[in-house]
Amino acid sequence: MIRRAALLAAAAMLAPLPLAAQDAAPAPATTATPLPSAHGYQPQDELERGLWYEMAEQERLLRQSHFLVDDPALNAYVRGVLCRTVGAERCAATRLYLVRTPFFNASMAPNGAMIVNTGLLLRMRDEAQLAAVLGHEFTHFEQQHSLRLFRNMRTKTDILSIFSLAPIPYAAGMVGQIAILSSVFGFNREMEREADAGSIAELARAGYDPTAASTIWQQLGDEMDATAAERRHRSRRNSNGGLFATHPRTTERMETLAALATQAAASAGAAERRAAEYRSNLHAWWPQLIDDQVRLADFGGTEYLLSTLAGPEPDGWTADLLYARGELYRDRGREGDFASAATFYRQAIDQGGGPEESWRGYGLALLRQGHAAEGRAALRTYLQLKPQAHDAAMLGAMAAEPVT
Repeated sequence: MIRRAALLAAAAMLAPLPLAAQDAAPAPATTATPLPSAHGYQPQDELERGLWYEMAEQERLLRQSHFLVDDPALNAYVRGVLCRTVGAERCAATRLYLVRTPFFNASMAPNGAMIVNTGLLLRMRDEAQLAAVLGHEFTHFEQQHSLRLFRNMRTKTDILSIFSLAPIPYAAGMVGQIAILSSVFGFNREMEREADAGSIAELARAGYDPTAASTIWQQLGDEMDATAAERRHRSRRNSNGGLFATHPRTTERMETLAALATQAAASAGAAERRAAEYRSNLHAWWPQLIDDQVRLADFGGTEYLLSTLAGPEPDGWTADLLYARGELYRDRGREGDFASAATFYRQAIDQGGGPEESWRGYGLALLRQGHAAEGRAALRTYLQLKPQAHDAAMLGAMAAEPVT
C-alpha cells in the first residue's frame, strides 16, 4: 500500500495539473532554478533530482492555469496565516498556490509547493481551523514524508512509469487531478498522526486555539452524513479508513487531536480563533465560493454546511449565509424552493452587508414565481450596483419593461 501511495504522491506533481492558483508574490521566471532548497535539503541522487526537475516544471505550468486564484489580497491573507503558524523563517521555504475548486483538500510537495483548495476555505469556521490544516501540511513537508515514501519505491521502473505518464485530456483531467490530490500525497497513517501532532504544536506556539483541529473532522464527517442522507445511500464517513483511505479513522482522529489539544492548551497562552477576521478576509470571494459549491448539486451537504456555519443562534444567519442559502434553494428549484429562496435573499438584503448578488438572485427567484414587475425591479437594482457584471447584457434584457 505504501508503494502505491508513493506512486500517487509523485504522480500528483508530475501529471499535468489544470487546477492551481498563484502566490501573491510575483511568479518566478520560467527559467528559475529547478532545484530549490527546502530547509537546506538538496536532492540526494539522480532519482530525486529528476523528481525536483519535474516538480519545477509543473509549478511553471500551475502559474499559467486558468484556475489560478490570483487575488493578491486573498493570497496574502492565507500566506499570512501560514507564516504566523510556522514562523516567518520557516514559511520562507514555501510557495503557496490557491486552487479554485469546491472540494476540501490541501497538500504539500517535497520541494515546498503548498496547494490549498478554495473548497477548504469555504468549510473553515475561523482562522484557527485554517491554521490547523496549514500546520498539518507543513509538518508533512518539514518531516520529508513524501520524500521518505518516494525513497521506498523499489525500482527505477516505478520512477520511469511515472515520468512517462501521458497528458490527461482536459475534460477528464479536472476530475482526475482532484482525485489524485485527494490522496494528500498518499501518506501512511503513522505519518498522518505525526502531522496531526505537529499541527497542534504549531497552533499552540502561534497563539491559536489548539482545539480547532479536532472540530474540522467532526464537521467534515457530519457533512458526509448529510450528503448521504439526502441521496439516500450509506455514508462513507468511516469506511475504508475514514474521510481518506490513508488517514486514521475519523473518530480516532478526533479523539487523538482533542487529547493533544487539551495537553497543549494547559501550557499555551492565548487561544485565539479569529472568526471575524477570517470571514472578513473571505467576504469578497464569498459569491464565487458559494457558486462553486452549489454547482456540486449536493443539497444535503451544502444545507448542513451553511447551517453549521450559521450556528445555533438565529442571528448567526449573516447576510452572506442567507445569500448562499437563497442560491442553494433557487438552484434546486423544487416546489416551494423559489419562494424560500426569495425569502432568504430578501432577508440578506434587509440585513445589509451581504453580496450585491443578493439582488440578482432575488429578482430571478421572483420572476420564477410570476412576480414580473418586482423581479425586473430587483434586477435593475442589481445592475445599478454592478453594471460590469459578467451577465449584465442578459439580465438587462430580462429587466427591461415589456413593449406594450
